Amino acid sequence: MSPFPPGDLPGGRYIDLEGRGTTFYRRVEGPGGSPTVLLLHGWTATSALNWYSSFGPIGERYGVVAIDHRGHGHGIRSDEPFTLEDCADDAAALLKALGLGPVIAVGYSMGGPIAQLLWRRHRELVSGLVLCATGRNFVGVGAGDRAFRGVVTGLSFVARAAPARLHRRVTDRVLVSRYDDSELGRWARREARHNSLRHLVEAGRAIGQFSSRAWIGEVDVPTAVVLTEHDLVVPPVRQRKLAAAIPGATVHPVDGGHDVCATAPERFVPALLDALDSVAVRLTGRRPGAAPAPSPAPGDPAPRPGEAPARQR
Repeated sequence: MSPFPPGDLPGGRYIDLEGRGTTFYRRVEGPGGSPTVLLLHGWTATSALNWYSSFGPIGERYGVVAIDHRGHGHGIRSDEPFTLEDCADDAAALLKALGLGPVIAVGYSMGGPIAQLLWRRHRELVSGLVLCATGRNFVGVGAGDRAFRGVVTGLSFVARAAPARLHRRVTDRVLVSRYDDSELGRWARREARHNSLRHLVEAGRAIGQFSSRAWIGEVDVPTAVVLTEHDLVVPPVRQRKLAAAIPGATVHPVDGGHDVCATAPERFVPALLDALDSVAVRLTGRRPGAAPAPSPAPGDPAPRPGEAPARQR
């Protein structure tokens, strides 16, 4: 296995978002004229940990920007309670500060609600959506949901009651110890230690309260859903319901669980690229990197939308 962090992980930069705070992002310029992809990571992850295997392959076809969400990694630290809406607004502020947009917003797990909210709150900045390992809502009545609520409740108590010196110990025991002793695991531990325990607790609560069921059917941009087929965190049935609720959404299955983006990138990345290309084709009429279709010969009829021009004779 290659050393971590991987050599093609793009360097990060801090940026001050006026009125919001200082956040951290990574960027790959991509080929000239290609669409830009905004990567939105999952709960307890960072932009590096969630997308380390994706930056290089995506950057060969698209421009890429990835943000650390508030309380995660090197993202904004604020005394205000964590909300998914603030994360969506942070992402919008970053795009405006960089002069980017509209973008294809790619959300993984918690990043899925953030991408959905970015579309709803800042439609002018979103040209397409790719939603990975995520859903319209996260908490129901299953055993996994009860376990999720139990973890959040337990962490909430610690975050409120424990002295600051104990937060690191609790973070190591609950969030860091789940990673194994491989090179990837040791790097993941270092990344996870940058997270704020209080913000993670509040983020978990926000995820549990999120639901887009009332409005997700209004999505009017090309959308693809990357479905993690063996997901025990967001059951595949919920991911399929998300796809079915969005007009025209395509589904791109991955043979893996909720952490497949990090643990089996050789399976995840091809599905992600396929989903991105599916959205891009609907936006531009061709896959990024593909040669433009030949111009019609004089006298040939003009092609209908979505149809290739006639071949020259």
